[in-house]
Amino acid sequence: MDVQGHRGARALFPENTLEGFLRAWDLGVRAFELDVGLTADNVAVVHHDPALNPDIARDAAGGWINGPGPLLRSVTFAALRRYDVGRLRPGSATAALFPEQVPIDGARVPSLADVLAALPEARFTIEIKTVPPFPERTAAPEAMAAAVLASIGDPARFIVESFDWRVNRIVRRARPDIRLAWLTHPATANSAWWDAEPLASVPESVAREGGPVWAPDHASLTPALVDQAHRLGLYVMPWTVNAAADMARLAGWGVDGLITDRPDIALGLFGA
Repeated sequence: MDVQGHRGARALFPENTLEGFLRAWDLGVRAFELDVGLTADNVAVVHHDPALNPDIARDAAGGWINGPGPLLRSVTFAALRRYDVGRLRPGSATAALFPEQVPIDGARVPSLADVLAALPEARFTIEIKTVPPFPERTAAPEAMAAAVLASIGDPARFIVESFDWRVNRIVRRARPDIRLAWLTHPATANSAWWDAEPLASVPESVAREGGPVWAPDHASLTPALVDQAHRLGLYVMPWTVNAAADMARLAGWGVDGLITDRPDIALGLFGA
């Protein structure tokens, strides 16, 4: 089983931080799924949302930001680094989801290049975060793809993925040696996110794009869809699978990998 730590090990350590990735590595996690945005000065940074998330971000004075912070695309990397993202906001929805997360005060939003350099033996699935219905929230797909590709070395260590299928096509044209994962969710199975009309099934739509990896929302997956994806030659890697019972059920269906906030549980079930 290909166990990939989601945003490091989000349930255990501050998400998408260098400190969190290193702590997860110490637990035995050897593959990571992370998110990338682009700053105003074209630095690829590891952060999930288009703007700073008020559930995790404190300003330079230590106060929690009120509401969504600045868009990544509107601030420089140096300005972004003034925010502390090493602790969950008490009483927030995210804190309720991950009560076991250990804070690491002082953690900052890292650059993609710094994370990759700090873990030279790890494998990475890099999600390029765009929002097709709201293109003003992020840099253009072409700019984001170029910034990510500039950081990637040995293609064997990397998968690039996106819900925005235009991004994957851009990456494939520029670097056909890099594996692609096509992220799906019932809410994004439409022409706005795919820039193509859906076929009869999601696996067929992914196969039409050339695969090789399908990364579906685990709650929408069925044994029949896993079987169909495998018949089409796809590698199936659902997200975000956090409960041991769900991990075991999906393994029984034959999925090839799991993206999880609890890689410690998955490694206990399946090994490294």
